[in-house]
Amino acid sequence: MSLSRDGLVLLHNPNCSKSRQTKVLLEERGVSFEVRPYLEQPLSRLELDDLARRLARPVREWVRAGEAAYAEAGLDDDAKDDAILAAIATHPILLERPILVSARRAIVGRPPEQVLALLD
Repeated sequence: MSLSRDGLVLLHNPNCSKSRQTKVLLEERGVSFEVRPYLEQPLSRLELDDLARRLARPVREWVRAGEAAYAEAGLDDDAKDDAILAAIATHPILLERPILVSARRAIVGRPPEQVLALLD
């Protein structure tokens, strides 16, 4: 499954409480969406570039810098976007979650209610 061109895709980690809350929130509202368990189906570098465009936020704001893989990938506070995106492609645990993706935009669900703005 690639990132959606016409529907919604939830980049989901079932081990994450915020991700689970976001999934339930969407289901309770009857929203139609696909789930992409990104740890099992990592985003390609091309998909990450597309996601960066849709999020329209600095990459640094949606990378999990506290994960061990961040330092293992050689990233630090001075890391450039290309290096961060390459690290996320190699270590998908570094991707912030959850993220709801539409055809044109994407929103990080922190807090989960943030994703509702994408439905307007």
